[in-house]
Amino acid sequence: MAGDASPALPTFPELVLASASPRRLELLGRLGIVPDRVVATDIDESPLKAERPRAHAVRLAAEKARAAAALAPGCVILAGDTVVGAGVRILPKAEDEATARKCLALLSGRRHRVFSAIAVITPDGRLREALSETIVRFKRLSPEEMDDYIAGGQWHGKAGGYAIQGSAEGFCDWLSGSHSGVVGLPLYETRKLLKAAGVKVK
Repeated sequence: MAGDASPALPTFPELVLASASPRRLELLGRLGIVPDRVVATDIDESPLKAERPRAHAVRLAAEKARAAAALAPGCVILAGDTVVGAGVRILPKAEDEATARKCLALLSGRRHRVFSAIAVITPDGRLREALSETIVRFKRLSPEEMDDYIAGGQWHGKAGGYAIQGSAEGFCDWLSGSHSGVVGLPLYETRKLLKAAGVKVK
């Protein structure tokens, strides 16, 4: 009958993930989210003078989001950055074995903090941010354990020289905070910000 048209289905904004990281893509999938597009950003990730790990993570996530928003206007942009901090020191992303070994030696037998920041830009240009802080403690690593881990290559490109989603989880004897945040995308904070931005989430 006329006038009995079905109600229109709700529409959701296009979601752009500002990261080429397969880890972040997999973590989003745990929330039932598949981004409409992936836009890899290329920004200078060098720490500023005297910048602390927490501030570094927050700044980079926001800069990545803004860079992606310029390439995909009118979309919801999700960006993230994960920083490993030992005291006030920002540990680098390990691109060679020597760096990875230095990181592991520094983390061996002590606690460190992992700051995982996310930034969401809504279609109207509003920036929302959240930060997950996780304390991780490693057992004391023997030279043989470090050698084996280095040989496995899981450290490559990882902040602090390790990937907790791999065999390095066997080094972790205590963790307080977000495991997914250490992997690269804190799911609680991500779900909350995306839902607020109008993205359909489970």
